[in-house]
Amino acid sequence: MQEGLDRTALAAAIRDAALLEGDFLLRSGRRSSYYFDKYRLGTRPDLLRALGVAIASAVSELEPGTVRLAAPELGAVPLAAAASLAAGLPFLIVRKQAKEYGTANRIEGVFVAGECICLVEDVVTSGGAAIEAVSALRDAGLRVASAVCVVEREEGGLEALAREGVALRPLYRASEIRTGDARAHG
Repeated sequence: MQEGLDRTALAAAIRDAALLEGDFLLRSGRRSSYYFDKYRLGTRPDLLRALGVAIASAVSELEPGTVRLAAPELGAVPLAAAASLAAGLPFLIVRKQAKEYGTANRIEGVFVAGECICLVEDVVTSGGAAIEAVSALRDAGLRVASAVCVVEREEGGLEALAREGVALRPLYRASEIRTGDARAHG
């Protein structure tokens, strides 16, 4: 890991910066007693740099044929940008819907149909946002069989993506961040 953050230290930094306790409504519609505030990760240069290196490494291991990264708007975009810089790979931004002006693109960035793309996500719960992004990328003729996320909440997202033919590699599982035991999984 770059910047003196090993796996355990990066997990602790994520926990300290982004783990909130309380009562939260998640994008999936579920309620939770904890929440990972992705914006607290993507707005800190120290964490963003370390996460970019970790994501780039995971992409290289998981899908060595990747020629571009992609991220659904909005929270995962800084992570994809950091990983793009670390890996030297260009990235795409997947809008929730095509914009209604200018180019009317749903996918922002330059690509060629048939390219191998690895999706970058921040936090995966049910996998809904990631699956929507994968669908948009595939509709554009891109090959997507892998995704890397910072935190997998262990609430069905990994399995949902697998059903769509996408292997998800989390940097951390929620239980690792919450308990402080980030040594076992990697």
